[in-house]
Amino acid sequence: MKKVIYNRFDKKKLTNLPVELFTGKIVIVQSEDEAQKAVDYLLSQSVLGVDTETRPCFKKGHFHHVALLQVATHDICFLFRLSQIGMTPSIIRLLEDKNVPKIGLSWSDDNMNLQKREVFIPGNFIDIQKIVALIGVEDQSLQKLYANLFGKKISKRQRLTNWEASVLNDKQKLYAATDAWACIKLYEEIIRLNETKDYELVVVPETNKDENQTNAN
Repeated sequence: MKKVIYNRFDKKKLTNLPVELFTGKIVIVQSEDEAQKAVDYLLSQSVLGVDTETRPCFKKGHFHHVALLQVATHDICFLFRLSQIGMTPSIIRLLEDKNVPKIGLSWSDDNMNLQKREVFIPGNFIDIQKIVALIGVEDQSLQKLYANLFGKKISKRQRLTNWEASVLNDKQKLYAATDAWACIKLYEEIIRLNETKDYELVVVPETNKDENQTNAN
């Protein structure tokens, strides 16, 4: 039976979906020595999921630098605490690597914000938002895309927490790891569906599209 997906997923359906969580190992990186070892391992992999977190700012005209860079494989996620160690040479090496594909979502924004910490030449990055149209899907958010393709919900409750805290709590670590790992899952599924055509695309009528857009705002 072919997988049924929608060109746009109804946000109201997120509420009752089971929550998806990363179940692999999470490693905190907070020294250059740890970063070197993590990067060596990551660059030996076939594909990586990437994401960043920044401490929220509630004052107009103020901003914070990216506090966390999370990089995941299928079963391990490294959390690079940029707020503590900055953009070390090994982290720059990872970001400039041209061999291993690094999958992100809305990565142009992450890249722009990382560049505010230190300028680097981006390597092999693939943005899910730029390839999802291959299978006729118009959604751009991680939540909607994951729910559409896997029928599970990714919680965003930790997004506005303090990512510069001296110690990240377990919920923050799990949230960060899940977002990076989910990018691999989405990428591989989009590529699989595009190659096999093993899906049925349901096009939501225009009236429902308008309602969905209202719900997303």
